[in-house]
Amino acid sequence: MDTALTKLTGVRYPVVQTGMGWVAGPRLVSAVANAGGLGILASATMTFDELRAAIAEVRERTGQPFGVNLRADAADAADRVRLMIEAGVKVASFALAPSQELIGTLKDAGVVVIPSVGAVRHAQKVAAWGADAVVVQGAEGGGHTGQVATTILLPSVVDAVDIPVIAAGGFYDGRGLAAALAYGAAGVAMGTRFLLTEESTVPRAVKEAYLTRGLSDTVVTTKVDGVPHRVLRTELVAGLEKANRATALLRAVRNANRFRRLTGLSWPSVVREGLTMRRNRRLTWSQLVMAANTPMLLREGLVKGNTDAGVLASGQVVGALTDLPTCAELITRIVADAEAVIAHLPR
Repeated sequence: MDTALTKLTGVRYPVVQTGMGWVAGPRLVSAVANAGGLGILASATMTFDELRAAIAEVRERTGQPFGVNLRADAADAADRVRLMIEAGVKVASFALAPSQELIGTLKDAGVVVIPSVGAVRHAQKVAAWGADAVVVQGAEGGGHTGQVATTILLPSVVDAVDIPVIAAGGFYDGRGLAAALAYGAAGVAMGTRFLLTEESTVPRAVKEAYLTRGLSDTVVTTKVDGVPHRVLRTELVAGLEKANRATALLRAVRNANRFRRLTGLSWPSVVREGLTMRRNRRLTWSQLVMAANTPMLLREGLVKGNTDAGVLASGQVVGALTDLPTCAELITRIVADAEAVIAHLPR
């Protein structure tokens, strides 16, 4: 199944596994790559040394192309970019738009640059700066998300830019891939669907908890980190919604310190990253402090398996999922079903 995405990245199939923090590690990424998709390592929750080790492990597990998701506002972003270039990583993805200079540095080294966007104007901006493609996530998607449904946002972005567009938010099967291609996308990107696979390192009990959820069992809340975040409905999230501002800020400060200790960052580094984040994302001081909630609350649920004390990011597709296939089974099934759907369309 050749598309602009497969030609650009060198993968066999136009299916992308997104860079989910605490989830998209070497085992999942290499399994996706070996199955013919594009796996993306999540580096935002890794130290620099952990990222170096993770890239090396993926290299040992597969000879296929893969990518790394970077935080453009990280204090050591330039060092991570150099590491990627030296290691020959094929794709750099970004949750927030990288600078034009950073895009240029990566492209000069032959790295494919694919930022994620949630608005037409953001797609136009990174396209003008030289991005090779964009991932467009509609409101159905998990984690940080916008307000416009994929069925409206995707064709709007396809019409607005002349680079390949990858559809995200609401995709989990071959019908979705066929629909995305019909809209003009070059492929699909999926997070929740790949989280619920055999190779995902999320604890089995947590995966089983996801599979019990229905289509209406997610909620978009700003109480996790100050910006809209789609997560599973849990008692913890309900508590966050009810907490007063002072309680929420106190919890965020504690989590900021926990994440600092976990990553080995010094307080000056934390302050520098915070100031950069505040400037780039235009956050208020309270939103900036609350942003520290995200890594630790996600880690509690997705790594430690504590669903009572952790936040579980999820797209709305969770209500349509009933199994835990291997990545090879999943991608093979999606591509075969998409080809069957396309072949049987009325002509």
